[in-house]
Amino acid sequence: MNDTEPLGAEETSLPCAGCRGGQVRGRVLLTGANGQLGRALMALLPQAGFEPTGVDLPEVDISDAAAMSSWDWARYDIIINAAAWTDVDGAETPEGRRLSWRANTVGPVNLARAAVQHDLTLVHLSTEYTFDGVTAVHAEEESPSPLGVYGQSKAAGDAAVSVCPRHYLVRTSWVVGDGKNFVKTMLSLAERGVSPRVVGDQTGRLTFASDLAAGIIHLLASGAEFGTYNLSGEGPIVSWADVAKRVYERAGHSPDEVTPVTTEEYYAGQEGIAPRPLSSALDLTRIKAAGFTPADSTERLEAYLQDLL
Repeated sequence: MNDTEPLGAEETSLPCAGCRGGQVRGRVLLTGANGQLGRALMALLPQAGFEPTGVDLPEVDISDAAAMSSWDWARYDIIINAAAWTDVDGAETPEGRRLSWRANTVGPVNLARAAVQHDLTLVHLSTEYTFDGVTAVHAEEESPSPLGVYGQSKAAGDAAVSVCPRHYLVRTSWVVGDGKNFVKTMLSLAERGVSPRVVGDQTGRLTFASDLAAGIIHLLASGAEFGTYNLSGEGPIVSWADVAKRVYERAGHSPDEVTPVTTEEYYAGQEGIAPRPLSSALDLTRIKAAGFTPADSTERLEAYLQDLL
């Protein structure tokens, strides 16, 4: 697969009823456009009849209140905030803590203010790191219980977004995009004959970036009820070690070359490691009730590996 091609775009069905004669569904300001989800959205939004404008650092800093206040919001109908500070361990450092709160809290506050003042729809991406991972499967109404700075800053940003009358807060997990990712890392290790230790007590489902983008587009295009939606891959709940074993098997290696270890064992002796939720699985009942069926994560992994191998 070409790394510049949006992951799975050829398999993603997008709603575009009513896009006759070049009609534009909505003008979208997409922040974090250079990230893995941002790139997928920039590719898929036009196919669904939306007109996206992508922005990212360093040109546009959503945590700059003055810049956001002076922005020409009349040019847009929708904001999709895919920008975030995602260095989970780095967020535990003094400098990382500041950067995490600026990007994950101050930025969403500024966007929420603009959305309220200019009557815009705001789509904001959240994470399972807002939970402590004790509950086996997380529902939308679960109260925030973040373990580390990253999760705390994301939960605060979520709270700011929730005051917008027209908002979609989309919580996701284990995202695999078109750049560096866990699957490609495991494939590289297999090809180099490395037998890795991989965490086996953190569980969830892979979410492929183009599927996540398609779900967001569905919410916008269908006029779904505003609020919070979990959106990840569907299918069996697995561990990172399970994913690694499947990658090794598909690459022609024995899955036994992958050794599952606990999170505690994996990070033993390392300093500055952020706490991580052990369960990342999300309840997908609400997004399915809104008319979107998430892709099966195991089937998507198979298709992804077929393209890579």
